[in-house]
Amino acid sequence: MRSRLRSSLLWGLVGALAFLVLVQGYDLAIGRLPVDFPARLALAAVVGALAASAAYVTEHRLYRRA
Repeated sequence: MRSRLRSSLLWGLVGALAFLVLVQGYDLAIGRLPVDFPARLALAAVVGALAASAAYVTEHRLYRRA
């Protein structure tokens, strides 16, 4: 696996887990959300996919500038 792809997948995982942590924190601080657990996982998968694709697209641009 190419390092750029592996890096973007790891950033996607970080984005999905960060989203789940924020949702859990909101749930503990404010109260129950009207969204059930499978829907939260689906949203986390979407956030992770967006983070992974954004990292894959922009990583080479940031690497060139550094």
